[in-house]
Amino acid sequence: MRLGLRIFLVYALFIGLTGYFVLSTVMKEIRPGVRQSTEETLVDTANLLAEILRDDVKNGTLGQSHWPELLKAYGNRQPGATIWGLPKNQVNHRIYVTDAKGTVLLDSTGEAVGQDYSKWNDVYLTLRGEYGARSTRSELDDPASSVMHVGAPIRDNGQIIGVVTVAKPNSSLQPYVDRTERRLLWYGAGLVILGLLLGALLSWWLSVALRRLTAYAEAVSEGRRAELPHYRGGELKQLSTAVEHMRTQLEGKAYVEHYVHTLTHELKSPLAAIRGAAELLQGDMSREQQQRFVGNIDSESARLQQLIERLLNLAQVEQRQGLEEQVAVPLATMVDNVLNAQCARIQRFDLHVEQGIAADVQLFGEPFLLQQALGNLLENALDFTPPGGTLRFSAQRRDNKIEVSLFNQAEPIPDYALPRLSERFYSLPRPVSGRKSTGLGLNFVQEVMQLHNGGLQIGNVAGGVLVVLWLPDVD
Repeated sequence: MRLGLRIFLVYALFIGLTGYFVLSTVMKEIRPGVRQSTEETLVDTANLLAEILRDDVKNGTLGQSHWPELLKAYGNRQPGATIWGLPKNQVNHRIYVTDAKGTVLLDSTGEAVGQDYSKWNDVYLTLRGEYGARSTRSELDDPASSVMHVGAPIRDNGQIIGVVTVAKPNSSLQPYVDRTERRLLWYGAGLVILGLLLGALLSWWLSVALRRLTAYAEAVSEGRRAELPHYRGGELKQLSTAVEHMRTQLEGKAYVEHYVHTLTHELKSPLAAIRGAAELLQGDMSREQQQRFVGNIDSESARLQQLIERLLNLAQVEQRQGLEEQVAVPLATMVDNVLNAQCARIQRFDLHVEQGIAADVQLFGEPFLLQQALGNLLENALDFTPPGGTLRFSAQRRDNKIEVSLFNQAEPIPDYALPRLSERFYSLPRPVSGRKSTGLGLNFVQEVMQLHNGGLQIGNVAGGVLVVLWLPDVD
């Protein structure tokens, strides 16, 4: 199971359990909370009525007063109110008053007048000076029929002369309880789903970040170029830095060992030639022979210097994992620069150069490396172009790519050599001198193209050889 999926499952389990316990706890508290708020209102109402009814209870005129008609009119009222989106079209309070013995003097329903209510807790406890309240079912088998009763004492000079009770059925509160529970369930479910989505997003982000780092490590282990993933900070940034440091250390060691071995092998031939010429120069010989051996030493020394310089340039490119800068470079200007650098050689062999690149053609990459690559191509073409031959630079856009072509008039490349031309240290004898080059020029060009996500193609065409570099278009 993937790490991201495991993290998401653990997170989802945590969110689910937390949501369940929180919602279940809150749901259990809704009904008691609503009833407690209602009871508090009933206490205020009962005490207010106790003060209003005191004089009539004291004088014994409660039954003959206007209160029976008022309570009857109260019971018939239709508020027509809308509370939290729920309609309220009737009043639900029942109000009754008892004397000091618990006998009902006044009842808003008119049903209990004259009855003894002294045994009910709302009256019994209130007459004793305590807080009197009770919840009683209207129907014994129906829990939803319970009614809250709250009593308040009617006092005269500190003496309790009666009790006024305000009652409210719990069924009148149920619509608000149900509505609150539904809204809470919807909000809770929405928050849980949002939490799961955020957890999934976090797990996906972490998985993608780790997969990028894994792909980078796999590419490095297979010897392929790959760009180090960039993270803004935190443990992933530290991990990527550590992996890159490890790659640098391991590749550096292997790279040095490989190049020391390669350089040693390639230096043997020119060093042997220099040593042989130096030994011969120690003996007696003519002036002409001395000049020939001195020339050998000079040419072999130049070959050594060229080999070392090209190895260093190639090593720098091979060690890179990406470009240091990427800018738009005018191709025509760059080609003119490499041609000017070889103008003496071009004039000496009377070569015909055609530069057919439009001024608006641009390459996108690192100018220094691109110019070095073009310079190596031109130098390689000059080695094989006969005196009076033709060189032709051209460029075209094709399939979101820019193709840079260099044609040089020359003998066809042997079929066996075509697939190996970009191999390191592989070289063909030059037509004029018969000697081979370092075999690093085309390999350097191929490395530069790979850094630019481009490519190198070499092939025989009518009348000569065509080399094509292709890179992604700037547009």
